[in-house]
Amino acid sequence: MSDSKQTQALPELTVRAILLGGVITLLFTAANVYLGLRVGLTFATSIPAAVISMAVLRWFSSSNILENNIVQTVASAAGTLAAICFVLPGLVMIGWWQGFPYWTTALVTFLGGALGVLFSIPLRRALVTDSPLPFPEGVAAAEVLKVGEASRQGAEESSKGLMAIVSGSLVSSFFALLAAMRLTAADAATFFRFGPAVTGFNPGFQFALLGAGHLVGISVGLAMGLGLLIAWGVAVPLLSAMVPNAGAIGAEELATDVWVHQVRFLGAGVIGVAAVWTLLSIIGPIVRGLTGAIAASRARRAGQGASLALSERDMPISALGFGTLIALIPIAWLLVVELGDAAGPSTALVIALSLIFILVAGAFIAAVCGYMAGLIGASNSPVSGIGILSAIGSSLLLLVVVGAGQDAEASRPLVAYALIVTGIVFGIATISNDNLQDLKTGQLVGATPWRQQVALLFGVLFGAAIIPPVLSLLNAGYGFAGAPGAGPEALPAPQAALISAIAQGVLGGALDWRMIGYGVLLGIALILLDAALGRAGKTRLPPLAIGIGIYLPMSTTLMVVVGAVAGWIYDRGANRARDPEGYRRMGVLAATGLIVGESLFGVLLAGIVVGTGSAAPLAIVGDGFRPYAVGGGTLLFALLALWLYRRSARTAA
Repeated sequence: MSDSKQTQALPELTVRAILLGGVITLLFTAANVYLGLRVGLTFATSIPAAVISMAVLRWFSSSNILENNIVQTVASAAGTLAAICFVLPGLVMIGWWQGFPYWTTALVTFLGGALGVLFSIPLRRALVTDSPLPFPEGVAAAEVLKVGEASRQGAEESSKGLMAIVSGSLVSSFFALLAAMRLTAADAATFFRFGPAVTGFNPGFQFALLGAGHLVGISVGLAMGLGLLIAWGVAVPLLSAMVPNAGAIGAEELATDVWVHQVRFLGAGVIGVAAVWTLLSIIGPIVRGLTGAIAASRARRAGQGASLALSERDMPISALGFGTLIALIPIAWLLVVELGDAAGPSTALVIALSLIFILVAGAFIAAVCGYMAGLIGASNSPVSGIGILSAIGSSLLLLVVVGAGQDAEASRPLVAYALIVTGIVFGIATISNDNLQDLKTGQLVGATPWRQQVALLFGVLFGAAIIPPVLSLLNAGYGFAGAPGAGPEALPAPQAALISAIAQGVLGGALDWRMIGYGVLLGIALILLDAALGRAGKTRLPPLAIGIGIYLPMSTTLMVVVGAVAGWIYDRGANRARDPEGYRRMGVLAATGLIVGESLFGVLLAGIVVGTGSAAPLAIVGDGFRPYAVGGGTLLFALLALWLYRRSARTAA
C-alpha cells in the first residue's frame, strides 16, 4: 500500500471523508470537553473514529484505507483541541469572563491548533520517518485500518487479526460497562500511614491503559514505574511527614493535597528539564527534517515534485512561514483586546514579546509534545504539564516587563492575559501532540503527509467551531468550582484551576518555586542515569517518561506500567512460536482492541452523561457495594487480561 503508483490511484482527501470526519469531530469534541471538565482527562479519538469510518464508508465501493485514514485524521482533533478546557475556564474562575465569547474562544482555539499543525510539519522526518519512537496510538490506528481493509478483501490472516481486535474490544468495553454500572470499581484507592508520613496506592482498572502499556514497551513502562516510585514511595511520604499537625488530617486528604500542590510541581520540573534535554537530543534530526522539507519545496518549485514519493510530500515549507505570519495578526489583535491598558506604556512591548514567546515556545513545545506522543501516546502525554510551564513562562514575561499587581483586582487583567497566551501555546501543544501520531499512522498505511496536514486543519476548524457553545452550555448548566457564584454541582475543571492559580501565584508573587527547582535538579540526575545505562548497554529509562510517572495520577499510569510488563512477558513467548512476528502482531492487535473498545464505550457513555445530566447514569448499585466491586473487579480484570493474552498466543500458534 505504500507504493506511490498504487496510492495515486486511490481517492484520499475526499469531500465525504472531510464531512464524515467533521461530524465525528463535533460529537467527540462535545463529549471530551465535558469529561475533561468533570474528571480532568480526555480520550483519544483516532481509533474510534477509524472504526466508525470503516463501518460507514464500507457502504461505498470506492472507499479505501487512505480515505478512512483521512476521516480519523480529521476526527483526531476532537481528542486534542478539547483539551483547551484545561485552560480557558480559568478566565471564568478568576472572574475576567462571565461566559465564553464565541469568536474570542474560537479564535484562541483555532489559531493555536493551526500553528500546531504548521509547527509539526518539519518534525515528521525527524520524529516519524527517521525515529525508533513507538507511537503506540498511531501504530494501533494503523493496525485497525489495515486489518479492516484486508478483512474486507478476504485475507485469512487479517480475519484472525480482526478477531483479535474484536476480542480485545469486547473485553475492554464489557469491563467498562460493568464499571459504569458500579458493579466493578474503576480504581481501588487505598491510603495509609506509617509514622507521621502517609502515602497511597491507586491502580486504575482500565483496559485501554493496559493496552497502551503493551504498545509503549518495557523501557518506557519501567521509566514511568520509577516515576511512580519517586512520587508515592519517596516524595509524598517525605513531604507529608513535614506538614504541621499531620496526624490530625485524614490520610487520603493529606496525601492528595501533598501530591497536587507539591509533588506535581516536582514532576513539572522534571518534565521541563527533560523536555529541554529531549529537544537538544533531537535537534539534529529536526534540522535534517527541516532541511529535507526545504529541499522538497525547492524540488517542487523546480518542477521535480512528481519524482517525490507520495509518502514524502509534506505541505510546502513556505506554507509554514506564510501561515505563521498570517496567524500572528489576529493573535496580536486578541492580545490587545484582552490586555487593554493594564500594561500602561509597556503595552506595545508586551504584545511584541508575547508574539515572540508564542513562536519560540510554540516551536519548542511542538517538538517536545511530538516526542512525548511518540514515546507514550497522545492520550497519556502530559500536555497539562506543558500548560503549567507555559503559564509560568507567560506570567514571568509579564512580571518582568509590567511587574506584579498591587492586589488581586489590579493583577486580574494580567492573569487573564497570561491565560490567553497560555491557551494559544496550549493549542500548539495539543495539536502537535496529535499530528505526529496521525502522520505515523499515515506512514504505516502509505498516506500522503500533506493531505493529512490539510485534513487536520479541517479538524481544527470543526473543533474550534463547537468548543465555545459547549463550554458556554456547561458553564450555564453547572459552572466551575472556584468561580464566582459556583454552586454545589459545579464542574471541578482541575487543570484550569491549577493553571490559573499558577498564573495568579507568579503575578502575585506567591508561587512556591522550591518544588519546581527540586524537579529540575532531579531531572538532571535522571538524565545522567539514563546516559549511564545507555553506555552500559542496559535498558534505558527515558527521563521524560519518569517525569510523566511523577506528574500524572497513579490511577492513570500504574496500569500502563503493568501493561508494559505484561507485553514484555507475552513477547518472550514469541521465541517458542512457529511464526514469531505473527505471534507478536497478535499481541499488538489484542492490545489495540483494548484501546478501541474502551474508547468507543467512553464516547457512548459521554453522550449518555451529557444527555441525562447525571455523572453516573448507568449506576445500578450504591456506594455500599464498593468493597465487593473493588475485590470482584480486581479479580475479574486479572482473569480477563490473562484470558485475552492466552487467546492471542493460541491464535498465533
